[in-house]
Amino acid sequence: MKKIILLLTILGMGLPSMAQEHVNLKNNYAAQGYDVVSYFNDNPEKGDKKFTHTYEGVSYRFASEANLMAFTSNPTKYIPQYGGYCAYAIAKKGEKVGVNPKTYLISNDKLYLFYNSWGVNTLDKWNEEGADDLRKEADSRWEEIVKTQ
Repeated sequence: MKKIILLLTILGMGLPSMAQEHVNLKNNYAAQGYDVVSYFNDNPEKGDKKFTHTYEGVSYRFASEANLMAFTSNPTKYIPQYGGYCAYAIAKKGEKVGVNPKTYLISNDKLYLFYNSWGVNTLDKWNEEGADDLRKEADSRWEEIVKTQ
């Protein structure tokens, strides 16, 4: 039995986890290396490489040891919705679109990130077109994305 567990462990090393496959890892970190805890303090800031943590195969950076500790005590609270892809694009088209990590929304104690470039701010569209309905649509589309990819 120990040999089987060891073999499974060895075979699994280096393979992306299911979570990692569905996370926007621009710059090799979730949220482009921004401290996901800092969003909840309404002060998004880049994380420091000395405060790095990997959760379910995904690497996160934090601006301070306190934020790192907050994350490790309750990671699911801080993880961006829809893998850190643009919430609006997930809702409207079911497409994984990159984000501007400074364009975000905390709603119902969840972090949502949005595309904001070239004169298009999808957070504005999210608010204008009805956040509650878009959130429901994004939740449904994200469930399908995770199932099929």
